[in-house]
Amino acid sequence: MKAVIAEKPSVAREIAALLGATEKNEGFLKGNGYIVTWAIGHLISLGMPSEYGITGFQKDNLPILPDPFLLTVRKVKKEKGYLDDPGAVRQLKIIEIIFEQCDSIIVATDAGREGELIFRYIYNYLNCKKPFERLWISSLTEKAIDQGFANLKPGTDFDGLFFAAQARSRADWLVGINSTQALSLQAGNGIYSLGRVQTPTLSLICKRYIDNKNFKIETYWQLELKYLKDGFNFSSISKEKWDDKEKATEILKSIERLGSSIVNSVDKRNSNEQPPLLFDLTSLQKEANKKLDLTAEETLSIAQSLYEQKFITYPRTGSKYISNDIWPEIPDLVRALENRAGYKERINNVKWGRFNKRIVNDLKVTDHHALLITDKIPSALSSKENAIYDMIAIRLIESICYQCTKEITEVKLESLHFEFILKGARVIDPGWRSIQNLFKNEDNDEEVILNIPTLKEGDSLSINEANILEKKTRPPVLYTEAGLLSAMENAGRQIENEEERKSLNNIGIGTPATRAAIIEVLFDRNYIVREKKNLVPTKKGIQVYELVKEKKIADVAMTAQWELALQKIENNELNANLFQNEMESYAKEITKELLSTEFVPNTLQLKCPKCKIHNLIFNEHVVKCPDKNCEWIQFKKVCEVALSDKEMENLITKKRTSLLKGMKSRSGNKFDAYIILDENGKTSFEFDKKKKKNK
Repeated sequence: MKAVIAEKPSVAREIAALLGATEKNEGFLKGNGYIVTWAIGHLISLGMPSEYGITGFQKDNLPILPDPFLLTVRKVKKEKGYLDDPGAVRQLKIIEIIFEQCDSIIVATDAGREGELIFRYIYNYLNCKKPFERLWISSLTEKAIDQGFANLKPGTDFDGLFFAAQARSRADWLVGINSTQALSLQAGNGIYSLGRVQTPTLSLICKRYIDNKNFKIETYWQLELKYLKDGFNFSSISKEKWDDKEKATEILKSIERLGSSIVNSVDKRNSNEQPPLLFDLTSLQKEANKKLDLTAEETLSIAQSLYEQKFITYPRTGSKYISNDIWPEIPDLVRALENRAGYKERINNVKWGRFNKRIVNDLKVTDHHALLITDKIPSALSSKENAIYDMIAIRLIESICYQCTKEITEVKLESLHFEFILKGARVIDPGWRSIQNLFKNEDNDEEVILNIPTLKEGDSLSINEANILEKKTRPPVLYTEAGLLSAMENAGRQIENEEERKSLNNIGIGTPATRAAIIEVLFDRNYIVREKKNLVPTKKGIQVYELVKEKKIADVAMTAQWELALQKIENNELNANLFQNEMESYAKEITKELLSTEFVPNTLQLKCPKCKIHNLIFNEHVVKCPDKNCEWIQFKKVCEVALSDKEMENLITKKRTSLLKGMKSRSGNKFDAYIILDENGKTSFEFDKKKKKNK
């Protein structure tokens, strides 16, 4: 009898159906020589300090350095603390019995670092010694599963993957537990969470926010000259910028009196834009945030759903390429889209037999190839699922098309000894850009798709109109989720030290699979909030940043080096024990640093709205009255929207928040509302009346 363990029941059912294991039982399916069960995510995790007999936060206990690390069943929070999750205990017992009965195990958890860890932690916790093989697939189609079972890999081939996952798990524990307890002890009021990846991510957001707020905006003026020639309207901009409006105005009047410009040079060149590569998870999340205003977490959830419905390949990939053995399948995937609404015209633009193979690179395919659609084409998806599916499908079509060729023209003109610049671009061959009819480079603000007349050196152009343009210098833009994902992905490039920057150039912080969760942690900790599409730190977030910004825990370079070390462990190039020793040394160092840090408490003092006697306590997830007889409490997250300290102040002092946008009902529908506080300290919603009137 062979046991098969998947990560989720839905995946287990798909596999069981193909294996002929159709007999349903509680927690498993059986038949045809197989027992197929599932893990329900992380059933087993590293034990918390209480597992080692350590309770509460006490300086004398720090740093906590487990030896050995203990594994424990997943916990759930109850009134009396954290208790074993009954569902996890029940499923684990089923898995234990199955492992005892079987001859060998086939591991069918997600083919990645975390999927490997889920199985190995269960295997080690149960002290199982049965041999196991690995099912390594990139999609859940019948074809992929059949091929995977025909080519099972030895479990030991993935020891490096497990050691890297375990090292990551232990490093997060050592840094997170010790630094959080140390800083919280110094604060003396609430929990101040720190983490190996979350803190440098918070640092990125806070630094950008402070740079933005401290930026001194300066006004300057440029001149614009408009022309009409051979039926074409076009304009030029002065190269010079003036900080004195009066001077710019005087020059403008002189140019108007002159009435003409002379062409000094005409530079024409062809520009070839290669098609975009396929999506990895991070680039999909960035695109969905820009185009659909979806959070990274929402995009991952939607992609995971599409994967489990067999419409796309494994979403948690870090590669934008496919391998040579996948390439022959691409034409059939494209043809399969012909019957999907809106795709026939797009596919007609594809040059069959002349596909661009730029996306094929065996050396750049990591655990999984780039995101692809499968040959199963969806017909009934939600609007968001449709939008994400179309992004992946259209990107596939674009990626196999040839380059877009443009003629770029730059004309330098002179008027009254001042140089003016005219730039234009003309599409010669649209190539991949014909798929969506988007001909402008969205990342280049200066590029204008503009047909201009034939001009040559020495031509004199009559000025039809002259204007003075007021412009302002731009501060560093606040991070959106798309911008933050880019910063996390390319963290190594932000390092100031040149040697470090070169060695860590392609190393990010976090992984494609974990970055969305890291951002959500910052929301949950009330360290950041959304203001429209921007990510903005709260007072608490800034407070934590100011305390740790000069320390290694906030250093992007240090975190990138750790990510590089984890990659080396995965590739069997670095001993995991050496990495753990380094992390233990660092845990000692950061604990000592934080325990000697002077903490300035939050000065916000608000009276309890119910008892009207005690000052409220601001904790990580709630604001509450310290009086047990009063027990007034307000959660900081309401309908998935985090309330900033400012909003809490509004609620207590003004009896209402500002309009909170994007809250979600239990059914998943979004709504906007105010939170209102009555005289008895009870809260309720007040909906936006203007919005109702407009409807």
